[in-house]
Amino acid sequence: MQRKEDVIRRWHLIDVKDQVLGRVATEIAIKLIGKDKPTYTPHIDGGDYVVVINASDVKLTRGKELKKLYRSHSGFPGGLHERSFADMQAKHPTEIIRLAVVNMLPNNKLRDRRMTRLKIYAGPEHEHQSQLGEK
Repeated sequence: MQRKEDVIRRWHLIDVKDQVLGRVATEIAIKLIGKDKPTYTPHIDGGDYVVVINASDVKLTRGKELKKLYRSHSGFPGGLHERSFADMQAKHPTEIIRLAVVNMLPNNKLRDRRMTRLKIYAGPEHEHQSQLGEK
């Protein structure tokens, strides 16, 4: 049984270049929740920080890059907005990863705190070198 005071958070770097979106989003969600740790406790937020780079180079399988649509509604009549995967990848590549991960996390009070530990960058440069311990 893990206590809130005993949580040790590590930093993970994940390069999503040419990786499948669903598989990498699952890996990120597991690290944010903390299920990869032996001290996992469901009601304690024991997850780690995750830095994702090269978000603009993520892939989809079986022709879904032509079929996948991102939909949102403003709440007003006729307010449905649709964006294709190619459009999202060109304009908001980090949003693709964020939406995939947030939909894989449980919808509870811990989800927002877990999402704040996710750092997504479209290219290979990021500002978390010191936390990752890289040289």
